[in-house]
Amino acid sequence: MSPRVLLVNDDGPPGPQSPYIYGLYRHLTTNLRWDVKVVVPSSQKSWIGNAFHIKEITKGKYYYPKEPNGIGEVSSTSRPLNEGEVTEWVLLDGTPATCTNIALHNLYPGTIDLVISGPNLGRNSSTAFAMSSGTIGAAMSSALSQIRSIAISYGTVLHPTPNELFEPADILSGRVIHYLWNNWGKDVGGMRNGEIDMYNVNIPMIMELLDPEGIDVHWTHMWRNSYGQLFKAVSTPHATSTTRDVLDGGPDVAGQYLGQQSEHGGDISKDEPATLVFKFSPDIQPLITPSVDSLPVGSDAWAIAKGHASITPLRACFAHVDHDPAVIETESLRILEL
Repeated sequence: MSPRVLLVNDDGPPGPQSPYIYGLYRHLTTNLRWDVKVVVPSSQKSWIGNAFHIKEITKGKYYYPKEPNGIGEVSSTSRPLNEGEVTEWVLLDGTPATCTNIALHNLYPGTIDLVISGPNLGRNSSTAFAMSSGTIGAAMSSALSQIRSIAISYGTVLHPTPNELFEPADILSGRVIHYLWNNWGKDVGGMRNGEIDMYNVNIPMIMELLDPEGIDVHWTHMWRNSYGQLFKAVSTPHATSTTRDVLDGGPDVAGQYLGQQSEHGGDISKDEPATLVFKFSPDIQPLITPSVDSLPVGSDAWAIAKGHASITPLRACFAHVDHDPAVIETESLRILEL
């Protein structure tokens, strides 16, 4: 039985910042013939994790993608399709996790079997990036509503990514999604019927996708890493603006951002008085291009560095550490005596 699918992302509607969602949508609906609803942020919302808007009123509009790239028209009301329009999507002025929750519980309650988040522009491998990812956050939002979810990211390796890689990446994604749906794993700690909560999939956008045999797909664990400084001080003359340039996608693109100057301000000089104004300017290149020898074999980062796709089963939680695994029988034995 085919699943009823909700497709979300953190890159927004089709465009330069969101080049992949329409292709995957067409593959799921045309090749797999699945029923797919689409609810995405109205603008790019990367690096926002599982955040929700709780004070703002979330407003939406309708979107009508057209061939060949999904670029379409926005309407404040639902209407019949015009010539050349493929379907009707929903855009929400909210975070990716907000889009997932509103879609599951307000727009299509009780009708979604599987949430697919992505494909993200850029990888979402390793804990440092996964904990920040709006793509994974949207999938996490689904898992916390006890709906199966898969986060998919297309890792940027070549700059720019050749367009001829888009379709083979979508085909591979479709094969992985179809397999996971029909062979969903078990987890005694899972929140839904002892199942795995969610999967995180990374596909490197490399020329080997064009080979007849394609690329290998590995079961992986997540590389545990960390990052340091993500922000830089902004000089006083530029401090009047509170906006920043939005990075187009995930950490792959953020790596290219290094050394670039934002139109909203340059780096602060040592001769200037200190100001409490900062811009997002991540220094994460070592996390994007680490030496392969430094990566744990079998990790998601190792897989993408070797040119493999990765599938990482995840729990929708911050994993706890049991400081005394031997003590499991009664709560009273777990009381800390000070």
